[in-house]
Amino acid sequence: MAQLSEQEVIRRQKLQDFIDLGIDCYPAALYEVNVTSEEILENFPKDNNLYQDISFAGRIMSQRIMGAVAFFVLQDAVGKIQIYAKRDELCPGEDKTLYNSVFKRLDIGDIIGVKGFVFTTQTGATCIHVKEFTILCKSLKPLPIVKEKEGEVYDAFQDPELRYRQRYVDLIVNPQVKDTFIKRTKLVNTMRNFLNEKGYLEVETPILQPLYGGAAARPFKTHHNKLDMTLYLRIANELYLKRLIVGGFDGVYEFSKDFRNEGMSRFHNPEFTQMELYVAYKDYEWMMNLVEEMVERVALELYGTTQVQVGENIIDFKRPWKRYTMYGAIEHFTGVDISNMDENEMAAFAKKCGVQVDKTMGRGKLIDEIFGETCEAHLIQPTFIYDYPIETSPLTKKHRSISNLTERFEAVCNGKEICNAYSELNDPIDQRKRFEEQLELGKRGDEESMVLDEDFLRSLEYGMPPTAGLGIGIDRLSMIMTNSNSIQDVLFFPQMRPE
Repeated sequence: MAQLSEQEVIRRQKLQDFIDLGIDCYPAALYEVNVTSEEILENFPKDNNLYQDISFAGRIMSQRIMGAVAFFVLQDAVGKIQIYAKRDELCPGEDKTLYNSVFKRLDIGDIIGVKGFVFTTQTGATCIHVKEFTILCKSLKPLPIVKEKEGEVYDAFQDPELRYRQRYVDLIVNPQVKDTFIKRTKLVNTMRNFLNEKGYLEVETPILQPLYGGAAARPFKTHHNKLDMTLYLRIANELYLKRLIVGGFDGVYEFSKDFRNEGMSRFHNPEFTQMELYVAYKDYEWMMNLVEEMVERVALELYGTTQVQVGENIIDFKRPWKRYTMYGAIEHFTGVDISNMDENEMAAFAKKCGVQVDKTMGRGKLIDEIFGETCEAHLIQPTFIYDYPIETSPLTKKHRSISNLTERFEAVCNGKEICNAYSELNDPIDQRKRFEEQLELGKRGDEESMVLDEDFLRSLEYGMPPTAGLGIGIDRLSMIMTNSNSIQDVLFFPQMRPE
């Protein structure tokens, strides 16, 4: 254990003092709470007869002891409220010792329960008049206190690294942070309700997989001792969900934790959440319409409008969204048509665009990098980019009318991809050929190339109906929908370097 600070030593002494007084600071008994601060503050001013027999609990966030009376501010899960305690009521008669011993040993951060009634102070504040109180938890570490003066907040707990490492402290002293995570949960529930209304089935697929697949990414690897085999944390759940379509389900989806052993940034965390959806007898054009409808619904549920403030921009999710082909977007933003360039010409143009080109990059990878360098940052309003090169889309159906392209789209918003979708490749012979091409890219040094999955190919040989598939990054979408600048702001416990 690290060396204790002076304040921590004092708090431990106070705990011992409570023990010596016969007070259990960590009681196991049930403490019934029958009201929240939000309910009191919203309803009491309208009806002063309410809340005359309440039981309330919260964390002490400020305290002021003035002889025979004490004022505290308690914070519960939804807000703060002032409480008022009077010595002569809590300790009648001549015995004032207990009152002084207890109240002077309470600290900011302690959790207490109080019973009493609500009243309005002479200054017009809504307050709980305490008739009984119980210590529920003694805090042994001091909280960073957020100070306010004339409406200005200072000495706030705002250091990002400390906030992410100690999210529990962040949530206590920056209660507005809770709103981000409440909105994230509402976002997920809205999507789940939307998909359930469509009749699609929520399922679960393996996290530990003998082969990783369904995306271009490096996996995390582990070992199963009993089976003496290597297993991988999934990078995507696509191949398992498509096996379920083969098995006869018309529509399946999963909210999944996925893991990719790659770089970290304000847009990337090695552990992240995706929602993947697969629907039989549909194609990518149909899926574009569904994405528009679903994300528009999310915005309306969160804000009552399709317009969302993101940084300095107002992003409007109202349908229909703008659409560009990938080649069309590059030509629009660079003035150059690259659709007929060979690999050498593409590499030369990529260098002009500022792309770091190396020998592992095939034509499709070059196109993707050119798009990322020249187009993405300009796509602030939600936009579909569709018809991707075949080299970067090994699980996607070939375009029905344009050679070397596939029926794939991504939705880009605020300069970043938020979803990826295809008309799924269901030709097992073509799929095997695509996997083999990925193996060749791997031999060239591409660490994100896909592996060949024989069992998945076998499932396709039994026959998968025409299918549309979708993956939406829940973390990225949450960043946009909560106006958060970093993925760490929408994850309770983002991955951090060791302290």
